[in-house]
Formats: sequence, C-alpha cells, structure tokens
Amino acid sequence: MLAHDVQVKQQLFVTEHGSWNRSKKSGYKVAVATIENNKIVKYTPFITGFMKNEETFGRPAAILEMPDGSLLISDDYANVIYRVRYGN
Repeated sequence: MLAHDVQVKQQLFVTEHGSWNRSKKSGYKVAVATIENNKIVKYTPFITGFMKNEETFGRPAAILEMPDGSLLISDDYANVIYRVRYGN
C-alpha cells in the first residue's frame, strides 16, 4: 500500500516525530491520513515501534516518495533511513 497504489491516491503519509517535553510521550510513528472532500476522515498507524514503555528507539522525521513508489523515511534518533516498498 504505497503511493503508486490506487488505494493511496487520496491518502497522506504523516511522520509523527514524537514529543520530548511532555510527561507522557506521544507520536513516534508514521500514520496514514485518508482524505475525502478535503477533510481527514480516517487516521491509521502505518509504522509503529519507535517507542515502547516510554523508551525511544527512533523518531521518524521526514518522508520522500521515490519514482518507483517506495517511501524513504528518515529517523533522526537512530540516524538511519528506512525504505518501505510495495510487495506481494
């Protein structure tokens, strides 16, 4: 389910970089916002696991769609770039 897939044409990938100044951390995931009539009608986690029990493993920062439809997601906590691609 990536950007070149017909199902995704009205969806937006969102990086939730994560909070650092709250008593309870939030964010730390990549989500998909489904858009209808210029409004977000559904918000679904797409990639999680960057945080568990208040321990941080990563902070997704930005997304770039590649010409082949895959996504590059930068993580400025783990200093890595993840590639997510459509597969069977």
